[in-house]
Amino acid sequence: MDQAGGTSLTYLSGSGWVDRPTTLESALTGDVECDVAVIGGGLGGMAAALRLAELGRDVVLVEADLCGWGASARNAGYITPTLGNDPRILNRFYGDRVRALYKFAGHAVDFTEDLITRHGIDCGYQPTGNIAAAPTAAAFRRMVAHGRPGRRSVVGDAAQLGIPPTFPGGIHIKVGGILNPGQLALGVREVVRTSAVRVFEQSPVTGVVDTGDSVRIELPGGRIRARQAILTTNAFTNELPIAPRNLSTPVWVTAVETEPVSAEMLDAAGWTSRTPMTTNHFVMQSFRPTNRGTIVFTTRRLQTARRPRADRMPDQAVVDDLVRGFRERFPTLTDVAPARAWGGWIGLTPSNMAVVGQTTPRVYYSMACNGHGLPQAPYLGTLLADHLVEKGMHDDLAAVWRESRRFAPGIVNPVTLRLGWLADRLGDRIGRLRR
Repeated sequence: MDQAGGTSLTYLSGSGWVDRPTTLESALTGDVECDVAVIGGGLGGMAAALRLAELGRDVVLVEADLCGWGASARNAGYITPTLGNDPRILNRFYGDRVRALYKFAGHAVDFTEDLITRHGIDCGYQPTGNIAAAPTAAAFRRMVAHGRPGRRSVVGDAAQLGIPPTFPGGIHIKVGGILNPGQLALGVREVVRTSAVRVFEQSPVTGVVDTGDSVRIELPGGRIRARQAILTTNAFTNELPIAPRNLSTPVWVTAVETEPVSAEMLDAAGWTSRTPMTTNHFVMQSFRPTNRGTIVFTTRRLQTARRPRADRMPDQAVVDDLVRGFRERFPTLTDVAPARAWGGWIGLTPSNMAVVGQTTPRVYYSMACNGHGLPQAPYLGTLLADHLVEKGMHDDLAAVWRESRRFAPGIVNPVTLRLGWLADRLGDRIGRLRR
């Protein structure tokens, strides 16, 4: 039972956007040789493998489960040029390359839109842009003071932006939009399956060794010998000892979808623009409409684990908290019931931004998804593929390239996430009292 009048809420262990495919590629068996092995079949890994094959390389892509079935198919489906850090933090600690970082994020949106068009992937993409919504009046004042409206963004109050009045205002970033991420991920999977890439699913990697003249990759059913390898293993990166320590912190993100909501009800709620929204809380919340007439809302409360399980059920307490947040922001929709809940693992880097580099001379890694990385993952995978075939260091790749193989521990852990949640809820409460 849930908090919406006693109606039934379905908890899913997979994606709520699409059904799991029933046809799998065979698992790897025996000894296999190739030019480049890509480990991890999310959007980043699939895009890297596709590009390498286009450039004439013999590519093997191995995935522990099913390509595209992890975070790539379970996220909120935002195509956005957002970076993972507050602009003030970026300017203070990354001032020498902050402009390059924003260019990288913007070009990632362009690339992913082109990827969808070029391959004719039916994923319901809507170029709506996205609204960074202020949860309190104080937060909106800071937006106005620090925001830099331009040709591609506009600052406005709730009425001007067509969002519920429980948000005092925000910034409409008129770049990108929303889509069905499950359809995108499985659409890219079909492109990979019909390409020259050799794809092996149900093939978890147990070890990676740079031998000095090649890369040896161990799997339960066999072994790969490659000239080079790319790790695109996201939240599961730490399970491979060859990966840089502290590169990735596994974080579980939960999503909830409502029952269908009528256009009249959305108008009455003040969401006349239907533009998707994310908040600037410590742990953001997101709210977006879908092509099936529902609302999907995510995040707000995160969970961590040392060894994440690929498929797991959402936590009821987290789902209940998400529903409370939805009720607070859409008080006129109290009769709308949450229908389904699901989740997925993402890997957070210490900087909370995309990063790419080498862990050994022949083994590279790409960590693009930090809760903002849907368009960045395939773009970064493609740029890294170009770099491996000696097409040079693209400016956008250089913006996120890390020379050092050592990472300081990130600040994301159960204590900081709990404190962040408490700070967000205290800020919300103060904001409501001052409204």
